[in-house]
Amino acid sequence: MLYEYLVLAIYAVLALLISVAVVLISVIGVYQNPDAQKSAPYECGFSPFGDSLNRFEVRFYLVAISFIIFDLEVSFLFPWSIVLGTIGVSGFVISMLFLLILLFGFLYE
Repeated sequence: MLYEYLVLAIYAVLALLISVAVVLISVIGVYQNPDAQKSAPYECGFSPFGDSLNRFEVRFYLVAISFIIFDLEVSFLFPWSIVLGTIGVSGFVISMLFLLILLFGFLYE
């Protein structure tokens, strides 16, 4: 009865050993020579300016959240496109209603 779990335990132990080995090899085998230039923050090739702890404006967060919401809603279109031939007219009308609500939300934003 426990044979099924033995395979899972062996898999977990092997995954753990391989993960630890890869991390150890990367720590031991890499030549590390940090200097001020490598430790400096990078801003697209320019020297950093200002304090890195400045607050972002609220508009940035609103745009980011809106993008995530609309991106997730558009992801519902992929399953719809696969079953378009089988859902019939009522499914098509409901999908168009969903797209209309999505359009109104996008225009409002």
